[in-house]
Amino acid sequence: MLRRLLIAAAAAVVCVTPAFAQETMRVRGTVEKVDGSTMVVKARDGADLTIKVTGDKPVYTALVKAQLADIKPNSYIGVTSVPQADGTLKAVAVHFFPEGARGTAEGHRAWDQQPNSMMTNATVDAVVTGTSGETVTVKYKGGEQKVMVTPQTSIVRMVPGDAADVKAGTKVIIFAAKKQADGTWTTERVTYGKDGITPPM
Repeated sequence: MLRRLLIAAAAAVVCVTPAFAQETMRVRGTVEKVDGSTMVVKARDGADLTIKVTGDKPVYTALVKAQLADIKPNSYIGVTSVPQADGTLKAVAVHFFPEGARGTAEGHRAWDQQPNSMMTNATVDAVVTGTSGETVTVKYKGGEQKVMVTPQTSIVRMVPGDAADVKAGTKVIIFAAKKQADGTWTTERVTYGKDGITPPM
């Protein structure tokens, strides 16, 4: 059951489609308080958002620290990156998908982690170690990218989480919060950093 829930959470790491662009948004921020299934999140733009976690089986996914050495051929990863002048990408963050979520949101697209950032969900094809990090070649249907992963890149792994972990001070990312008529928001999935981690993607 935990594996199925984690796969469902991983599947949420996608862009909001145009049909829902006016009523959903990606939320990054810090939990200010929790009252039952409702939390108040201080978003990165300073707004206080009231978000209710709904659904019969809401999914909580924890992000735990991983290592540069964990990036190996055939790993299925998500890379948050920024383009460099030479056409390559510099990784801001790497997150590992669970094996059962291989293929989730595969591809290369614009992302909103920071200006000009990109998200690439793909399979690692090759890893070449250099003096300042590793050059990782990732392949997805229809293309490939070369990404420089440095010691400064945040690297995390998605694992099954627990609602009890989410409390004041927890850093969260909610990939698709839906706005309600009263101005509050709802979600069925919460991804959070464990042990003080800020979701880097």
